[in-house]
Amino acid sequence: MTTPNSPATDGIAAAIAAHRATPGPLLPILHTIQDAMGYVPPEAIPMIAQALNLSRAEVHGVVTFYHHFRQHPGGRHTVRLCRAEACQARGSETLIAHARAELGCDFHGTTADGAISLEPVFCLGHCASGPAMMIDDEPHAAVTPARFDSLIQPLRANPTEE
Repeated sequence: MTTPNSPATDGIAAAIAAHRATPGPLLPILHTIQDAMGYVPPEAIPMIAQALNLSRAEVHGVVTFYHHFRQHPGGRHTVRLCRAEACQARGSETLIAHARAELGCDFHGTTADGAISLEPVFCLGHCASGPAMMIDDEPHAAVTPARFDSLIQPLRANPTEE
């Protein structure tokens, strides 16, 4: 839990200030907070609600509706696996099952060592060369289970390296 005038609270306040006058400011505020902190902390909800004259339930509803927003810290790296139809036709369900088993977590979860959060995504734009995945901001196409293993191995081998 953060305290008033903590760095986290200051960051939330800065995100609100930066987007408060923007038409439809809620999503830009949430994105700014998540980009800066890696998740939307619980103390952000009442701060945003008060600033935008919304109920806490309205803000919480948006955070929980969109899978992009995390309510708790994620792993040091984020692996997104495409779940779109084109990737499904090219074998993504096998890749997804392998990833879940290899990482020991399901979508929206994080590995026990805190290295990797696993997230679904619905199209990375590599439809002709799926199945596709993204590691942090780097896309990868034609990912097989063996290629998945080789791509994530460095993420787990260097726990202190960003």
